[in-house]
Amino acid sequence: MEHVEDIVIVGAGIAGLATALGLHRKGAKSLVLESSPTLRTSGYAIGTWTNAWHALDALGIGNKVREHHPLVERVVVLSASSGATSAELKLKGVQGKTGKYELRSVRRDSLVEILAKELPKDTIRYSSKVVLIEDDGNLKLLHLADGSIIQAKVVVGCDGIYSAVAKCIGLKEPSFSGRLSTRGYAEYPTNRGFKPEFVVITGGGIRVGMLPNSERSIYWFFTWRPSKKDEVQQSTTNMREFVIQKLTTLKVPKEIIQVIERSEMSQMFSTELKYRSPFSLLFGRITKGNVCVIGDALHPMTPDIGQGGCMALEDSIILARYLSDAVYKGKIEEGLEKFANDRRWRCAEVVARAYIVGFIQQSSNWFLSFLREKVFARTLARALLKTPDYDCGKL
Repeated sequence: MEHVEDIVIVGAGIAGLATALGLHRKGAKSLVLESSPTLRTSGYAIGTWTNAWHALDALGIGNKVREHHPLVERVVVLSASSGATSAELKLKGVQGKTGKYELRSVRRDSLVEILAKELPKDTIRYSSKVVLIEDDGNLKLLHLADGSIIQAKVVVGCDGIYSAVAKCIGLKEPSFSGRLSTRGYAEYPTNRGFKPEFVVITGGGIRVGMLPNSERSIYWFFTWRPSKKDEVQQSTTNMREFVIQKLTTLKVPKEIIQVIERSEMSQMFSTELKYRSPFSLLFGRITKGNVCVIGDALHPMTPDIGQGGCMALEDSIILARYLSDAVYKGKIEEGLEKFANDRRWRCAEVVARAYIVGFIQQSSNWFLSFLREKVFARTLARALLKTPDYDCGKL
């Protein structure tokens, strides 16, 4: 049995490290438990929108992240069936309610490393997988896989979509959206002159997007609704050929296919797209006593409006603000309830919006396709701008 920790954060991903840094900035100490032996840097890149930059600026690292990643100046939506431009939205210099719109494709490994370097030494404890959480009066006992036990006044679950902490609270398992996703990352030895734009192609049962990380690298994603035939082809060795085969039957620019052809097989993986029901977020328990969850552990969502990582950063600022004061005043449960009340509606709204946008954009139904391309194209594109126009505030 180790000494009592004030705040234990389970998971050293973006949400966990940002929360630890927010608490550190507020003068509160925390311990981050990471099951991996080293910092997890998988995931390639995340689209980092205005709301995430407000959070990163609040943490004091916004400019450090910006200097490595170019500004995306516009969003272009193309039809997969015709190849025509369905909508085009300018981002550069456009003013929203909370400031100018800002989108950059940020390397996940770069962001995680910047967050970790800002933390005090020994904040992160590696090879520390939590296998059981028990009550011990007003404390929680965290049993680790190596047999050690940590006592904590507060437990914050940042352990992803299959969160053990979420199960402790009683949150229902995320639901499968019926869609799969694969992502890739291509690097070139010289500058490629990538346009500063986020290109999204929708329809025909697929959704594909691409945006540059730098002058030499570019990130892409591909989502689809699998059939029995597709399931046979979803092995690691066939994934690239499968994606290219799907795209060559549609009106997809050859430049996008060429980037996917260049992507190494070791740089690609596929996952089920899952989400937590908005009703579970609105009416379920998202905190329990001195335990809460944030990020994908709280609000897993489909990636259709690019808000998963952004929402995790929002969570971290708001939780650090409430929790640092609550621990100092000895009102932990009250602080966590304030956090839950603050985030409940926002999370439910964003999860629902992402699901609806993805459903309409990816549908191959002829009627929905007609509405998407002739009526809703610009409305759906504007949904990309509505969600990030949000400021989580200062620490």
